[in-house]
Amino acid sequence: MKTVLKNKQFLLLILGRTTSNLGSNMQQFALSLYVYSITGSPKLFASLLAISIVPRLLLSPIAGIFGDWFDRKKSIVSIDLINGLVIGLYGVYYLLNGKLSILSIYILVIFLETTEVFFGSAMAAVVPSIVKKENLFEANKLSSISRSLSDVLSPIIASSLYALLGLQLILFINSISFIVSALFELLIKIPAFHKKPSKINFKAFSSDFIAGVNIVREHKIFITIIGLGLFLNFALAPLFSVGLIYIMFDLFKATEIQYGTLTTIMAVSMLIGPLFFGKRIQKIPVGKLTLISFSIINALIFVFALITHPALLTTFNSNLIPIILTTIIVFLIGLSATLVNISISTLFGKLVPKEFMGRTGTVMAFFLTIATPLGQLFFGFLIDLTSALTTISIIGVIVFIAIIFFSKSLLEADAEQESFNKEKIQTVL
Repeated sequence: MKTVLKNKQFLLLILGRTTSNLGSNMQQFALSLYVYSITGSPKLFASLLAISIVPRLLLSPIAGIFGDWFDRKKSIVSIDLINGLVIGLYGVYYLLNGKLSILSIYILVIFLETTEVFFGSAMAAVVPSIVKKENLFEANKLSSISRSLSDVLSPIIASSLYALLGLQLILFINSISFIVSALFELLIKIPAFHKKPSKINFKAFSSDFIAGVNIVREHKIFITIIGLGLFLNFALAPLFSVGLIYIMFDLFKATEIQYGTLTTIMAVSMLIGPLFFGKRIQKIPVGKLTLISFSIINALIFVFALITHPALLTTFNSNLIPIILTTIIVFLIGLSATLVNISISTLFGKLVPKEFMGRTGTVMAFFLTIATPLGQLFFGFLIDLTSALTTISIIGVIVFIAIIFFSKSLLEADAEQESFNKEKIQTVL
């Protein structure tokens, strides 16, 4: 870890990303509270969240090529500056009008989702290009810790500021965070390995996009992760966006501070995971680790469903016990999911050539994201028609079926990856 921290370019990148992540997470937290307080309905809230994912679905293929064709440093600096300017204008609009309409909020969310797709594709190869391959796991671990620190601090700060001063100040803070991040990124020396074609046309685009698809197809582990991810995103994404807010506020009657504490503790789990288990998970094949982690998550989902049982809730004199139990479950789920994400990110950085990382990453993200809006709509309608207990139980069953269906493929993918690594070593020798 010390070796990676001595890398000035990586340190500047981490400082910039931590700053903008902190501002973005604060804004996302505050907007969730603001929108839910206006809409009230889980179904409407889920529909609006689903719409915000549309840009990622439509633009991922284009953004992937964009990330590989154009100068990555200019791209990420420009996008951060644009985000800072637009969010600052929203802060001024709020200051003048005293509120934001639902339409204006989701125009902002869709805009930020759009820029995030292009930013992510440009960023995909930055860490592997400024960090040596043997230090890539440690770099991904530190990146995860950085994101988790932002996740830990943002709910605490945002819930306090939102309760005292509302959404307006948080918009201005996030605007400044993007501008500061852009200043850090200006100081980073990123190797220019982008490859822009002589003519930008549909033929060049389709050719490069197919190249990204072919790289994914070469490795069974990526195909298996995409297949499993479709089911998990359909089931789990709405549970921890629409579901958690609905259960905390409508079922448990939690305060903003209690909800902020829960999300903070979930972020702490994402911080603890890489710190204490980083070296151990490095030795476990990705497929096996994925299978173990999501089996644990599946068991926790069924326990979570039981906590929402009306008979159990009526036995408590206050909402403190169900909130504490939910927090413990969320902590363990966050811990398990983070370990898998670090391993997959490291494997991706080692297997995919840098000049293909933008399009390959967005190919995977595109397929993984498809299920999310469908899952959010499904969850929103289901929880309106039934109870939280029934809805969460159905999610648990979906996750269980997905794990059983893909368990053999995950283990076979590990064996294939081990064989691929041996062949690669023999070729080098």
